[in-house]
Amino acid sequence: MKTPFAKPHEEPIIVAPLHVPKPKTPLSSLAKKAGKKGTDDDGGDDLFDGKNFKAPSNAKLVYRGGPLLTSTQIYTIFWGANWNTKPDLKAIMTGVNAFFKAIMVSPLIDQLSEYNVPGYSIGHGSVIGTKNITAAPPVTSITDTTIRSTLQSWIHAGIVPANTNNILYFIYFEPNIKVSMQGSASCTSFCGYHSNIGNNLFYAVMPYPSCSGCLGGLPTPLDALTGTSSHELCEAITDPIPGNGWYDSHNGEIGDICAWTFKKVAGYTVQKEWSNAAKKCV
Repeated sequence: MKTPFAKPHEEPIIVAPLHVPKPKTPLSSLAKKAGKKGTDDDGGDDLFDGKNFKAPSNAKLVYRGGPLLTSTQIYTIFWGANWNTKPDLKAIMTGVNAFFKAIMVSPLIDQLSEYNVPGYSIGHGSVIGTKNITAAPPVTSITDTTIRSTLQSWIHAGIVPANTNNILYFIYFEPNIKVSMQGSASCTSFCGYHSNIGNNLFYAVMPYPSCSGCLGGLPTPLDALTGTSSHELCEAITDPIPGNGWYDSHNGEIGDICAWTFKKVAGYTVQKEWSNAAKKCV
């Protein structure tokens, strides 16, 4: 029987963690344990223990009846004028878009077909466009609530395409913009996350990897961004409404189980993902 789709912010928002183990419970629950309120206010505490992460041998993703993304359409949004004026950021913006064009028709997507279910067959996707929003965020610390409302305003104004059941918006931030969500902050507790608004508006948030915890020992910021972007991409495809698609109640989503283990696909650094069939990260 299909489980009812989660309402906004009732689901465990799924994050790409720092280069340490991610928690196995929603960030809101961890915030409460730490004495926070579980709101969008910046908590500032590191919620991770710093030990090396190893994929649990008993991990198993279970389908919970929700939607999957079948032919994912990627739309990238780079928020801030510096993306198009500073050479290093412009090169990263170009590199991220090239990464998605290559990866959406790559073996990384092919390997997700083991999670096909009746009505949802995961196949190759595409990049349908990109946008540099030159207006900078109004503050240097932005909440997920503001990101959600701003994305909806861009859609309503026709600045970015209207959402469909397969569009996935990736929102990238410039350096020095901190994202806060449910009492936690980027480069303090997480490196990115994906979530949903309702049942068919799907997005991922990618702060700039300005700290060692989000660079994860990778050689360049572009490698770090393609690594964490692939983490969120595969999770959003297999579990677009977090906790309602393919999910392990003890270990999280397909990318959580294999966090910070990498390989090269189409010349790009991507994260390995959990395979039920192989019973390991592949």
